[in-house]
Amino acid sequence: MTLRKISKEQPETFEFNSESLAEANNIIKKYPKGKQQSAVMSLLYIAQKQNDNWIPLSAMKYIGKFLEMPYVKVYEVATFYTMYNLTPVGKHFIQVCTTTPCMIRGAYKIVEACKEKISENENELVKEKNCSWMEVECLGACINAPMMQINDDYYEDLDKDKTLKILDQIILGKTPEPGSYRGRLNSEPENNRKTLLDVKNA
Repeated sequence: MTLRKISKEQPETFEFNSESLAEANNIIKKYPKGKQQSAVMSLLYIAQKQNDNWIPLSAMKYIGKFLEMPYVKVYEVATFYTMYNLTPVGKHFIQVCTTTPCMIRGAYKIVEACKEKISENENELVKEKNCSWMEVECLGACINAPMMQINDDYYEDLDKDKTLKILDQIILGKTPEPGSYRGRLNSEPENNRKTLLDVKNA
């Protein structure tokens, strides 16, 4: 497993804002009394969303007190799962899948686009563009390969030119339309579906 790096620059304090606090309390209500520590993963994700896509140490300590659990246990969870960012990644966090299905359909052209538009270096926050990118393992959209994830959204059926246009938009602070960039609906076949065309007889 790759060693997870912790940011050297850390804010001194962290606490949930009113929206995050309400969301956290609603999640905790779903667990039996005394089992609130089971909500730690959800609360870490809430903290990450609130804090520009990364989790500082002060947020882990805050969540530990919030859930009445040792800080080190929160730290263990946050440092184990790669879905949690432990260093700043920017408002727009681009994850490019380069696992085999995406790789054989042109994933490294998407990597080229990220290097051209954002940074030559993976995991480098470009502050003036407020974004960073990284290669990741399978994101589960193999049939729509190649693809990338920007924050919570999937962008699928890409090529280099389409990726460059998407990156241009996010750098300008816009939110490109997620989904297939070949006009497919979800994961339907390339040339439209061939079965269940007659709904009445299906």
